[in-house]
Amino acid sequence: MACLNTLKLEIKTLEQVFPKNHERFQILSATVDELSCRFIGRNGKQYVIHANITETYPSTPPVWFAESEDTSISNAVQILTNTKGLDNHVINQKDEMEVEHLATLERLRQTQRQDYLKGSVSGSVQATDRLMKELRDIYRSDSFKNNMYSIELVNDSIYEWNIRLMSVDPDSPLHNDLVLLKEREGKDSIQLNIMFKETYPFEPPFVRVVHPVISGGYVLIGGAICMELLTKQGWSSAYTVEAVIMQIAATLVKGKARIQFGPTKGQYSLARAQQSFKSLVQIHEKNGWFTPPKEDG
Repeated sequence: MACLNTLKLEIKTLEQVFPKNHERFQILSATVDELSCRFIGRNGKQYVIHANITETYPSTPPVWFAESEDTSISNAVQILTNTKGLDNHVINQKDEMEVEHLATLERLRQTQRQDYLKGSVSGSVQATDRLMKELRDIYRSDSFKNNMYSIELVNDSIYEWNIRLMSVDPDSPLHNDLVLLKEREGKDSIQLNIMFKETYPFEPPFVRVVHPVISGGYVLIGGAICMELLTKQGWSSAYTVEAVIMQIAATLVKGKARIQFGPTKGQYSLARAQQSFKSLVQIHEKNGWFTPPKEDG
C-alpha cells in the first residue's frame, strides 16, 4: 500500500510539472499501470513513449517502449528500462535530461561493452564507472541545464572532456571580456580540456585552458592552472568534476583573469601546459602552498 501511495504521488507530481502543454516533455495519460508521454525535440519533432509499471515496482524499473525507430530514442528508452535503486522511480526518470544526453550515455556503454569483448579495454573499471556516474549527474544538474558550462567528449572518450565555461561572476572584468570576445570572435566561453587517468578518482584530472589566451587568474604558460586541488597533494576522491569546474570559474575571477586580445606571445598546447604544471608542482612540493586569509575565501 505504501508503494502504491508513493506511486500515485509521483504520478500526480509528474502531471503537474509536465502538463500536456509543456514545451519539451508532456504527460499524455497516467495510471498506476501505465504512463504515456510525449517528448518534443529541439527540431520540433515529437516522440511518444510509454512505460508499463509492473507489480514489482519500484524494486524493478518501469518497462519503457517507444513508437519510434529513431536510434537516439530507442537508446534513451533502453537506459530508462535498465536503472537501479532510486533511479527506478518514475519521478527520478523524468528529470528533463535531453534525449541526446541519454543517447550519449548509451553509446558510451555500447562502446565499453564492445571494447571488453575485444579485449581492448582502456582505463579502469573503477574510473569508467565513476566518470559515467558523474557525466549522468552533470546532465541532470541545474548548473549544466542553466548553461553555466557545457561538455563535449573528445572522440567519444569518457577519459577526455572539452568544457566550455560560459558563466562567470557578472561583476568581474572577465565577464566583460567574454562579452567583448563574442563581439570580436563570435565565441562566448572559455574552453577547458580535462584529461582523466585510469587512477581517477584517486588522482586528480589534468586541466588546462585551451582558448582564449588568459593573463592572471592563476593560468600558467601553456594554459595549465595553478590550483592546489588539481595536484595529488590537494586532491580528494570526494571532489566531483562539476565542483572542479565551478572552483576553476571562481579561481579565474579571484585571480583577476583577463582575456588577451590581439597578438599573443605564445599559443597554448598540451605539452607546454604539462611542463609548466610539472614545474609548479615541484616548486610547491618544496615550498608548500600559500593559504589565503579566511576572509578571502
